Amino acid sequence: MYARVSIPPTLRRLCGGDESVQVQPGPLSEVIDQLHQRFNGVRDRLCDADGRVRGSVLVFVNEQDVRFLAEERTPVRGGDEVTIIPAFAGG
Repeated sequence: MYARVSIPPTLRRLCGGDESVQVQPGPLSEVIDQLHQRFNGVRDRLCDADGRVRGSVLVFVNEQDVRFLAEERTPVRGGDEVTIIPAFAGG
C-alpha cells in the first residue's frame, strides 16, 4: 500500500502539474528522496544541505506536524497522507 503526498501549488511546476503523488512507505527522509528521484529539484526546495526540512516548509503526516514528531525520521506508512506547506513571510 502506498502513501500519498499532496503537492503544494508552488511545487507543482516541478512535479509535472500533479496535485498529489503516491510513494512507498518509509521515513519522511526516504519519502523526500523518492520525490527527488521522480522530480529533480524538489529536495532542494524542501530540505537544507544537511537534509533537514527547511524552517520555511511545514510538513504534516496525517495532519500532525513532523516538527513535533520525529522530524525527518517520522515514519510514513501505507495509507498515510503527507502534506507539504511552504510557509510565507512578508507583510
